[in-house]
Amino acid sequence: MDHPHTENLVHRLTTIRDHLEAGMDRREFVRTLVTGGYAIGLAGFLGVDDFLAAGDDEVPIVTALVREDPDDPWSLEERTQYVPAEWYASVEKAIELNELLARTAFTGYLGSAVVPNSYERGTAAVSVGLSSDLESIREAIDGLFNGVSLDLESIIDIEDSRDKPDDIEPRVIDSISNPDIPSGIACETAESIATLAPVMYDPETEQEFFVTAEHAFNDGAEPDSDRLSLPTENDDSVELGTVEYAHPTEDIVAVVPDDRVRPSNVIDADSPVRVRGQLTRMGLADLIARDEDLEKVGAVTGHTSGAIQGFDAVTCFTDNFCRYGQIRWGGEMDLTDGDSGSVSYYHDPDGEDEDVLVAGFNNARTWWPGQSYVWGIGAYTLNETYGYHF
Repeated sequence: MDHPHTENLVHRLTTIRDHLEAGMDRREFVRTLVTGGYAIGLAGFLGVDDFLAAGDDEVPIVTALVREDPDDPWSLEERTQYVPAEWYASVEKAIELNELLARTAFTGYLGSAVVPNSYERGTAAVSVGLSSDLESIREAIDGLFNGVSLDLESIIDIEDSRDKPDDIEPRVIDSISNPDIPSGIACETAESIATLAPVMYDPETEQEFFVTAEHAFNDGAEPDSDRLSLPTENDDSVELGTVEYAHPTEDIVAVVPDDRVRPSNVIDADSPVRVRGQLTRMGLADLIARDEDLEKVGAVTGHTSGAIQGFDAVTCFTDNFCRYGQIRWGGEMDLTDGDSGSVSYYHDPDGEDEDVLVAGFNNARTWWPGQSYVWGIGAYTLNETYGYHF
């Protein structure tokens, strides 16, 4: 049983969050802290210092986790910025509505995603995919969340609309002259080709991993036995390592490097870029509000870019289970067979010219009429679920 003092604290924190969403100004916020019995030392825990530094109609959000030292993957710091309180309240409510839809999983529900509008509009939407026209869903939910609209779209004939796979001619590395293996190039399993992602870190063990898509292992990756390798121009294959963790729902595998090679934070674009950190959930919301694009480098289609179409997405299109914490971006032409395992990223506005922030993995694309985007697990979801970071 939870301790009553703990329950009381949770209730008070929830009340504070509700006031923040309503656009409380700084003096009201301080009065709420005092009347609520908060000690001044709790201010740091609540992020009050950031709040007090904002304008009366603003609140702080964490947009990214970024390395203070580019060469030290354990030096992550939170990057914050101030956003309009009205917009923030709408986005938070859209997140809650999206979670409610996903938990309900009513008949005909194929997925949904949170789509913030611009800062000027101060609103947000939830895009919902349905297998039929269920206007009753709108009637049941519309109006429960002020500032949040529902965008309902019927999706039909998914199974019959899948494209035939194209012949794959992936980008492969010339040779292994450097033990640091860049990402954005082809890697291979015993069954197929995928794209190698940048190095992923597990802070609990301080382990560095090679990463790619789990579905590249046709029957599912087997930890401690299945291996990942690297094809080269001279038709040799270099062993990268053995699968340590397989996450089928998130569609990634974490591979422990062999002694000869190690994963790198460099993405092999035309002008190579360096991963400096990753975007948070609210960081993606900020980019959507400002109409910013993401980029990727795949082993087959190379470098492409496109608009972000939603985050916290739920996808129930292809399996007998749903995938949560996804992002949607770009169009169906931004991904093809062999590109899975690549990451989408955004250039770090506060870093060096070559620095980028990872948004998430690219695992699949639409193939049915009426919708066009790439989807994959968000980097923030992996961090929240497993502690992994880039």
